[in-house]
Amino acid sequence: MWCRGRLCSLAVLLLLLAASSVEPSQALIGKGKGKGKEKSAVFLSPEFVLGPGSVVNSFYQDIDFPRGHIALKSFDAEVVDDAGLPVPLHQTYLHHWVIERYYHRTGVEASKSSFINETHNPDFIIVRNSGICQNTLGQYFGLGSETRGTITYAPDPYGIEVGNPDEIPDGYEEKWLLNVHAIDTRGVEDRLGCTECRCDLYNVTEDEHGYPLSSDYKGGLRCCYDKTQCRVRKGFEGSRRSLYMRYTVKWVDWDSSVVPVKIYIFDVTDTWKRLSASTDQTASAKHNCLVEYTVEPCGITGETKDGCIDVKRTIVSMPTGGHVIYGVSHQHAGGIGSTLYGEVSKKLILVAYYTPLICLSDDLLMVLSFDKMYHDLKTLLKLMWIIRFFMFTDGRIICSSMPTYGKGMEAGNEAGYIVGMSTCYPQPGSVKISDGETLILESNYSSSQKHTGVMGLFYIWVAEPSSNRSLLLRSSFDMHANSKIYNSVWAVALLGVAIAAAIVVVYLRRKKTEDGYEALVV
Repeated sequence: MWCRGRLCSLAVLLLLLAASSVEPSQALIGKGKGKGKEKSAVFLSPEFVLGPGSVVNSFYQDIDFPRGHIALKSFDAEVVDDAGLPVPLHQTYLHHWVIERYYHRTGVEASKSSFINETHNPDFIIVRNSGICQNTLGQYFGLGSETRGTITYAPDPYGIEVGNPDEIPDGYEEKWLLNVHAIDTRGVEDRLGCTECRCDLYNVTEDEHGYPLSSDYKGGLRCCYDKTQCRVRKGFEGSRRSLYMRYTVKWVDWDSSVVPVKIYIFDVTDTWKRLSASTDQTASAKHNCLVEYTVEPCGITGETKDGCIDVKRTIVSMPTGGHVIYGVSHQHAGGIGSTLYGEVSKKLILVAYYTPLICLSDDLLMVLSFDKMYHDLKTLLKLMWIIRFFMFTDGRIICSSMPTYGKGMEAGNEAGYIVGMSTCYPQPGSVKISDGETLILESNYSSSQKHTGVMGLFYIWVAEPSSNRSLLLRSSFDMHANSKIYNSVWAVALLGVAIAAAIVVVYLRRKKTEDGYEALVV
C-alpha cells in the first residue's frame, strides 16, 4: 500500500485527534446555587397604540423595576396585546427595545421630554454600560425581533450589579428607562421595506429634528421615527389597537458570593480613532458608532470572492480586559451571523500552490493554505508552480453568534424574520481579553438584495480577573446548545489536514509519473 510508515500514521493520528477535539465548547448556564435566592417578576410597559403602517419609538421613564442593591440575572421581553397574547412580528415588527439606567434627582418632576438629555438637564444622569460607544448604545439590555428566542441569562456566580448605594449620588435615586421601537406592518405595501425603514415608503425627507436627509440616505432610523407612517395598500382597513411590552426580570439580592460583570457593546460601524498614547483606553479613544448601515446588492457592487455576502469589519481596542462570560450579536433580516475575534498575530507564511509546501510558523504550527478550494485534485496539480508569500492571520474566536429564522406564522417562529440569536457561554476563565487588546468585529449579511438600516452590534459580559471570588468557583452548570465558542485545538486539526493533504499529493504525483507525467519535486 502506498500510505505506510510514520508519516501516514502521524497524519491519521492527527486527523483522529482533530475529529474528536474540534467541537463547540460546552455552553454553560448556572443553576443558581449562590447564597442569594433568585427572584423573578413580570411587568408591563405603558400602553402604546398602533394602527396599520404606524410607528412608535417612545422612551418610557421610571418603569417598574426591581429596587435595591441587586445583581441582575436576565431581562426578557416581548410585545403583547391588551389580552396578554403575544403579537407576531408580521403584525407588529419589534425593531428594537433597550433598557437604560439613570439617576433622577429626588423631588424633581420627570422630564417632559420622553428622551433624557443629561447635557441640558443635570437632574438626570445616565448610567451607561462599560463601553465602548460614548454617545450611543449605553443600554444594559437590548434586542429586536430575535428577543423571544435569545437567552440573556447570567450564569452563577455572575450578575450585573445595580442599586449600589455607595455609587448613587447624594440626593438622587436610581431609575430605569425603556425605549420601544415598533412598526405595525398590517396591510403595508412592502413589509420588508417598512421594517428596514425605507424613506420612500415613509414619504419623509427630513429627520425627526427637522434636518433634511441627504440624497444618498435611502433608509434607516432617520426615516421611521415616532409617529411616522409606512405606506399601506389601497383599500386596506385595520383597527388601531393597544399594545404593551411585557418584560420579565430575574435577579438576586447582592452579596459577596456574586461576581460582577461589565457590559460591553461593540458596533461594526464604529469609526474610532485614538486621541493620545495614554494607557487609559477609554479616555484616549473617540468612538463614532453609527449604529446602522446599508447593504448593497451584489448585482451592483459585483460578486466578490465571498459570493453574495456583505462582510463588514471594524477593529477596536478593548479598554479593560477580563474573562468573557457571555456573548451575543444583534442583526436584522438578511443577517447570517457575526463573530468577535481576539488579538490578531501576523505570520509570514510561504505558500506553494502547485507544490503544497508545508511551512513551520513562529508558533510551531504547520499551515497549509490555498486561495481556492479545488474539488479536482488533477486541476490542483496543474496549478502548482506559483509560489507566493502572504500574511496569514490567526485571530482567535471569542464568540460567534448566528441567527435563527422562523418558519411559520405563530409568535416566536415567524417565517422570514430573525427569531433568535445564538449565544456564547464559555467555560469560566477559558476566554480572556487583555487590557487594550485589539479586537475585530465582523458582521455578515446576505447581499442578494439591498438592505437598509441594518445593524451589527455585539454584546459581551466580562468579569474582571481581579474578582478573587470569580473563576475558581465551579457551580453546577447545564449544557447550552447555542454556544458558538470553539476550542483552540483548531491548530491540531489544521496540522493533521495539512499532512494528510501532502500525502495525497505525493501519491498523486507518483501515480502521474507512472502514467507518463513528469513528477513534481517536493
